Amino acid sequence: MKKVAIFLIIGLVVGVVGLLIYIPEQSERVYGPANPKLGTADKFQFATLMLWHDGLLTKPADPLGQEQPFTIESGESARDIAIQLEKVGLIPSAAAFRDYLVYSGLDTTIQSGEYKLSPAMSALTIAEKIQDATPNQVVFVVLAGWRMEEIAASLPTSGLNITPDEFLNAARTPRSDLDYIPKGATTEGYLYPMQYILPRGVRAEELVRTFVQNFGLYLSPDLRQAFSQQGLSVFEAVTLASIVEREAVVDDEMPMLASVYLNRLKAGMKLDADPSVQYALGWNPDQNTWWTNPLSSVDLQIDSPYNTYLHQGLPPAPISNPSLTALQSVAFPAQTPFFYFRARCDGSGRHVFAETFEEHVNNSCP
Repeated sequence: MKKVAIFLIIGLVVGVVGLLIYIPEQSERVYGPANPKLGTADKFQFATLMLWHDGLLTKPADPLGQEQPFTIESGESARDIAIQLEKVGLIPSAAAFRDYLVYSGLDTTIQSGEYKLSPAMSALTIAEKIQDATPNQVVFVVLAGWRMEEIAASLPTSGLNITPDEFLNAARTPRSDLDYIPKGATTEGYLYPMQYILPRGVRAEELVRTFVQNFGLYLSPDLRQAFSQQGLSVFEAVTLASIVEREAVVDDEMPMLASVYLNRLKAGMKLDADPSVQYALGWNPDQNTWWTNPLSSVDLQIDSPYNTYLHQGLPPAPISNPSLTALQSVAFPAQTPFFYFRARCDGSGRHVFAETFEEHVNNSCP
């Protein structure tokens, strides 16, 4: 009898040991490794619960369910989140979901934020989804008057997976598939400024194509015709609009500024446009800007085809990416006799205009 009892004890011990090994192994095979921070007893407990819950974690609550928004507030507990997920029908069991979060260690890494979840997802998939609130789409803004280097500089903090160099290489590649960009020209001037909603994984070439094609959407037949009536090609109009964009501080002065520049062009005068010199100077490390201000007398002598103080007519290409307002101002300028303007002395950013150089000099600040 003693031998039988011993064998029974040994068998019981072997069985228990077997379960202690089998249950965690089976749980790990289906649900992944347990959180290493759990103690041995807790690991076995939650591994057992994983097998007990079975399909509550691996099968969706509703295979035909539709995607819906789900918000996780900062500081919400895993238990509260699980209850809410079950309440809105995204998971079949809050208890099973919470047990899995504890088992896997995902209960401590849930991210607050806005999610798009579906009851067609398994509870395991939803548990992974709520670890990252990063949206699949990115809001990216191109500001009017930016040159392509400024767009590139904004990319590292945008959420897009594009480096500044990748963008610049794409933006500087000449386009031959669009009639409004001359053969051999870069896309400077045609990177249309506005707010974009973009897929996070968009490539540099696709990003540039989006900007340029969007410009084409705003280039209406009426706008083209108005450019022609001013004696300008689309390329010339965009170039002038890029100067007007950089010169204007307030939008409602753009038609006046465009009028002055068009009057100068028709009279055969040099444009004497500060923004063109700023563009020629490029990056100013002391001011940490692409647009040096104020300009010195030495700056105005820079040897560049973009220096409209030295060279008559328009610069060789656009110097920034103008807004629709600037484009429309060139197409439909104010009708004025003015050839000169300078900043007002009140710091408003507005300008005072003059017909003669003598009047222009008299408008200088005391």
